[in-house]
Amino acid sequence: MHDARALIDMGAEAVRRLARRGYTLDLSELESLHSRRNQNIRSADELRAESKRVASEVQQTAKQGGDISKLKERARELKDQIREIEAGQEEIEAQLRDLLLSIPNLPDDSAPDGDSEEFAVEIRRVGTPPAFAFEPKDHVDLGEAIGILDFGRATKLSGPRFAVSRGAGAALERALATLFLDLHTRRHGYTEYAVPYLVSRKTMTGTGQLPKFEEDLFKTGVADRELFLIPTAEVPLTNLYADEIIPRAELPVAMTAHTPCFRSEAGSYGRDTRGLIRQHQFAKVEMVKIVDPETADAELEEMVGHAEACLKELGLAYRVIKLPAGDTGFSAQLTYDIEVWIPSQNTYREISSVSNFGTFQARRANIRTRGEDGKPKLAATLNGSGLPVGRTLAALLEQCQQQDGSIVLPEALFPYLGFRRISADGTPEA
Repeated sequence: MHDARALIDMGAEAVRRLARRGYTLDLSELESLHSRRNQNIRSADELRAESKRVASEVQQTAKQGGDISKLKERARELKDQIREIEAGQEEIEAQLRDLLLSIPNLPDDSAPDGDSEEFAVEIRRVGTPPAFAFEPKDHVDLGEAIGILDFGRATKLSGPRFAVSRGAGAALERALATLFLDLHTRRHGYTEYAVPYLVSRKTMTGTGQLPKFEEDLFKTGVADRELFLIPTAEVPLTNLYADEIIPRAELPVAMTAHTPCFRSEAGSYGRDTRGLIRQHQFAKVEMVKIVDPETADAELEEMVGHAEACLKELGLAYRVIKLPAGDTGFSAQLTYDIEVWIPSQNTYREISSVSNFGTFQARRANIRTRGEDGKPKLAATLNGSGLPVGRTLAALLEQCQQQDGSIVLPEALFPYLGFRRISADGTPEA
């Protein structure tokens, strides 16, 4: 969320930066609402001051035995006028808030121009995609052939875009999540959290999922209580500090959590409907940081490295790209995507997005810290996937497949699994 005054002061520069991400800022509408709001505030303050003066005159005149009828009539008129202005003020405030909530974050100038991944800038490639002496299978055929994935029964339970894992497949999912959590807590300095999977509208608004992306969310409730299923642990983790001032000495706050994630993926039907790439429910280990805005750029680079460390530990080939301004998420000002190699598609596919939100989310959620002068100021927030379990499992099965259909697993998973190979019939083998 933006400070209206800051956008107005930026003027054409704000219009230019938002245009890079395909958003047209109506500066005149913003200025009009902001001006009307301020004028109403001034008018209400003047009327309250007069009302206070008239009330004082009523008391003094009454003590002196004078006629107070006209003064009391004026007092009633002032109260009616104040109520009318306050009602109008509420309406203007709501209009201004709705407008500000709909304006995306200003993209960082270092983000490339463009509105799709084809305009992304590749930063680096790590690892060599495996070369097979046979036609590699996709993870669906592999997983179902050896009996560790079952999409048919998942569809029977819940419809399309769900998955069931069993045996070594379920063990692999548990091992991947634990490995990622261990890396982030023991090596990268994050604190692990267990958080609610159902959150309020205010919480969703704090990180920018609402109001813009309501159609992408699963919603539930009991009686008059409305709750949303989290699309990522970013939502509860970031909002843990909503309406708080974090002492400067406690920054950076680094948090991680392993949670299920729920997304309707509205508007994406027909894309990636097969397999684990785009599911309505999936597990993910998330990284979130709350930092001083002055250190946010450096923290972003570090968080990208933390996500990369998970793929390096597994020996999976991947690349890092910087997203163009027009393909950057609503709340982010700069995003790096990490894409893992998917042999069956002969391409890299996104497995992690790591973003710097600047003070955008902190303003919405009222998350503050203190400057060197001790005065409160907005904090900066960052988040990244570290990593999604399902997409990692898909990449692992495909990159580690053998000609006979078996899977040779990365050595890093052995301490969590107790086996290094899954045979073609799904049997774990040491």
